[in-house]
Amino acid sequence: MARILIVDDENNIRLMMRLALQASGHEVETAADGAEGLDKFGAGTHWDLVLLDQRMPGLEGLQVLAAMRQRHHAAKIIMITAFGTIDLAAEAMQAGATDFLRKPFTMEVLLGTVQASLKAHGVEENATAAHTTTPLRAPLSLQATSINGYRIESPGEAPENGKGDTGGVTRYKFQVHQPGGEVRPCVIELPAAFKELVKTHTDSEKIAHGDQFWRWLSEESLANYLWQHAELPPNNFLQVTELTMGLRRWIDSVLVA
Repeated sequence: MARILIVDDENNIRLMMRLALQASGHEVETAADGAEGLDKFGAGTHWDLVLLDQRMPGLEGLQVLAAMRQRHHAAKIIMITAFGTIDLAAEAMQAGATDFLRKPFTMEVLLGTVQASLKAHGVEENATAAHTTTPLRAPLSLQATSINGYRIESPGEAPENGKGDTGGVTRYKFQVHQPGGEVRPCVIELPAAFKELVKTHTDSEKIAHGDQFWRWLSEESLANYLWQHAELPPNNFLQVTELTMGLRRWIDSVLVA
């Protein structure tokens, strides 16, 4: 059992989350806006987890997040957002959020995200967690981030020949921790044609950061898939063929001088 605070201005969303979490045995309190959420949060030590909506009237989620972090720097906070892609959550990640739940979500995804977040930070039944924050790496550390309850571990292994680049096709294998605790491998493939699109976008034949850039891009693509679908790709394999607007923004942020 965990002590959970829900901060969301939509009454039906608050009710739905509260009932689902209470049915799972958690102690739940709710707040209808940022000001009430901060009042109930207090010093923060009473709560194992906060579910915080990003877009609210008055104090927005990022402001509430910053205030909660000031009061209790190790507070565990899941940001609930409607961001189209995970790269748009960068500001919240920089502010200290490490767990994200995308609206709209099912109760199964909600419970899986909460379970994964609590388990990752050592909350045992009838015990309060001692939370820690993992420092970010360039461009942003997705390994410290749970996305709809999924957490990516990035060993950067290639599934074939011990190399990431074979015949112009780049592949990387990641380990994905699922909400239920099971760990599954997932291969991300960057075809040669896609890599040429990236080079055209950057107007450069040689990409800065070399192999590390393609690892980061593969991880970002997997994170975006988990963000959009809240499940692993079919057969644990994802081929990236489209240079989306989200990936363009991400590339520009990574390669900025």
